[in-house]
Amino acid sequence: MKNIPAALTGGAMTLARCWRIRRADGVVLGFTDHDQDLIYDGVTHAAIPGFEASAMEAELGFAIAGGEASGVLASPGLMESDIVNGRYDGARVEIDLVDWTALDQRVRLEAGVIGEIRRAGSGFAAEIRSLAHRLDEERGRLFRASCAADLGDAACGISLEVSKFRFDGVVKETDGRLVIVLDGAFRTDAFNGGTVQFTNGANQGATFEIRLQTARNAGAAFTLWQPTGAVIAVGDTVTLRVGCDKRLATCRDVFQNTLNFRGFPHMPGNDFVVASVADGEAGMDGGSFFR
Repeated sequence: MKNIPAALTGGAMTLARCWRIRRADGVVLGFTDHDQDLIYDGVTHAAIPGFEASAMEAELGFAIAGGEASGVLASPGLMESDIVNGRYDGARVEIDLVDWTALDQRVRLEAGVIGEIRRAGSGFAAEIRSLAHRLDEERGRLFRASCAADLGDAACGISLEVSKFRFDGVVKETDGRLVIVLDGAFRTDAFNGGTVQFTNGANQGATFEIRLQTARNAGAAFTLWQPTGAVIAVGDTVTLRVGCDKRLATCRDVFQNTLNFRGFPHMPGNDFVVASVADGEAGMDGGSFFR
């Protein structure tokens, strides 16, 4: 149950809602539906024309509730490239009801995270999910043939900062959004499923997944899964990190990391499970298929 200050129960004429966004990179932004900026807790909540939010839904049980915020890209701190580059993905949102005549009189209405962000022209609409959405996330291990770990995480144990698994280079050619070309000696398909991080330029700090690596002149071309938020320029510096197809053979032959393989490669597939045994068929005596 929320403790509502007495000053907030006398009417609605001096009330405003404030939204505070905390991104994973430490940036904190504030917005309000008031007609002037409101400052408290050291954060300026900017009054943005056209910014509005729906009421937050809440209910008993484990249903995932939430709401939506929409507006135009009008705030100096709210940049289109940051949205496209994923800097708001999973950002924490805190929503307060504030008496704008006495900013110490306020109550926390809701806390959640940003989900899907939709864009249309110069506008956007961001889904705000309640913290209950974490109860809907996958937990624990799944029994499957491929590895359940992500390359470079604690379960995998591989360091992607060693020289044989990363490459620092300079963009030599680009289409501006989706393809970059670098000079260098690259192992065939090494960066398929890997990542490219921009270390300077308009996309500095943003990381994108690589869909396809192809040979190109004295180097290779890398096609991203999604366009970058800002235009890529020739001369931008990037760091590439290798990918992994999560197969046991790759874990063994490329990374020499079989002990940390988090899959079950010898588990029978669906075709085997539903198949019937034919009379006289070899290998159907109940023994191991892998000895």
